[in-house]
Amino acid sequence: MLELRRLVLICEFARKGSIAATAESLGYSPSAVSQQLVALERETGTALIDRTARSAELTDAGRRLVLHAERILSMVEEAESDLSAHAGKPSGRVVVTAFPTAAVAFAPALARSLRRHEELTLRLGQSRSGRGMREVQSGEVDIALVDDWYGRVRDSESLRVFPLLHDPLVLVVPRKHRLADPDVPLDLRELRDEPWMATPDGEPSRLAVDRLLVDVGGTRPTPWEFEGLGTILSLVAKGLGIAAVPALALAAGVRGLAVRRFPGNPVAREVHAVARGSSVHRPSVSVTLRAVHVAARLIAADLDPVRLADRPRGGRPAEDDPLADFPAGPTGSRDSSVGRSFGE
Repeated sequence: MLELRRLVLICEFARKGSIAATAESLGYSPSAVSQQLVALERETGTALIDRTARSAELTDAGRRLVLHAERILSMVEEAESDLSAHAGKPSGRVVVTAFPTAAVAFAPALARSLRRHEELTLRLGQSRSGRGMREVQSGEVDIALVDDWYGRVRDSESLRVFPLLHDPLVLVVPRKHRLADPDVPLDLRELRDEPWMATPDGEPSRLAVDRLLVDVGGTRPTPWEFEGLGTILSLVAKGLGIAAVPALALAAGVRGLAVRRFPGNPVAREVHAVARGSSVHRPSVSVTLRAVHVAARLIAADLDPVRLADRPRGGRPAEDDPLADFPAGPTGSRDSSVGRSFGE
């Protein structure tokens, strides 16, 4: 009989690519991981890891076992979710990760909504763009809030994607800047000589800004680079430059800024919640997903350029039934008992 904890180990080894990284991820020593993988080879009666003096990698049999193990572990999670759903009361820890601006924007409403579940605890962390879905897939987190600049985030065999927000780039300028006046027409070509600020080259928001500025005419601005949108907003507020940032970044509440919408259809991202399909009906996960959607509704109401995402697959707009794509709670009710998060 194969032990589940060893199946978890080999799946994590497949994701991390080394015994040392697997040990660090799961909180074991490298020798303990190696011993457990050897024990798994004894249980299966075949070599699963091809070891050399400097590396280790899965054999063909190991890769086949990982495919079986992923299905087995998913079925185990489904069974746990089904049993806990019938128990009906959210409990235990739910782990959420989010890209930094979403973590700041969603944290207040999530804390207010979930604190009434006395047996439930929330851990909200931050992850760099692109890692959230992998962390959900690996089981490191239960829910990820991810940004999607190119429309590539979709449901998969094991993951469910819940659209939340449409988040366009907006122009932020100091309060005393001439463009702080909403009656002054906004023309990007007239801004090419302004001191632009942006995140470092290669960051998703920087790529979006580069797309925005590609047609400004003349010499395209070369922004000064700063790590973190919060840093950029604070510098703009101090009168040191201008910037194009996702509207969601304004949830940080930096004072001294004027915000202008870009004309036409500006570059924008979609914000999604992602969870494993096998876990969405677990009470702790389902109540958190619904709290996430309520938070998105509040954010859309408080941040003018942001709006709720359209329902996927050609359905009616999310505004008609903002919780329709989310699993019902343990008693089938929909949770909207959360206070406003911004501007109180």
